[in-house]
Parts: sequence; structure tokens; C-alpha cells
Amino acid sequence: MQLLKQEAINIISKLPDNADMEEIMYRLYVLENIRRGQHDSELGKTTPAEDVIRKIEAW
Repeated sequence: MQLLKQEAINIISKLPDNADMEEIMYRLYVLENIRRGQHDSELGKTTPAEDVIRKIEAW
């Protein structure tokens, strides 16, 4: 848990001093979704790129 907290602090500290709460929340949202994607990848919960391309082309 400490690692997650430190990552959040690092992300926030890199923002400009005039960053608003919306920007801070967005950056934390992106960080969380990257972490979830990495976790899913480790568990093998991924979709091959070819399948994604076929679905997009079918739209």
C-alpha cells in the first residue's frame, strides 16, 4: 500500500503549481487504470490486438 501512496504523491508533485483538483483527480484516475491494466495483463486477461481490430472494423 505504501508503494501506491508514493506513486500518487509522485504524480501529484510533478503537476504544475496551478493544477486544479480536476487535473489531480484525472491523473490519479489514469494511474489507477494503468495499474488495473497491468494487473489484468499479469493474469492473462487480455484481448489479442487482432480481435480488437476486427471489432473496430465491424463498427
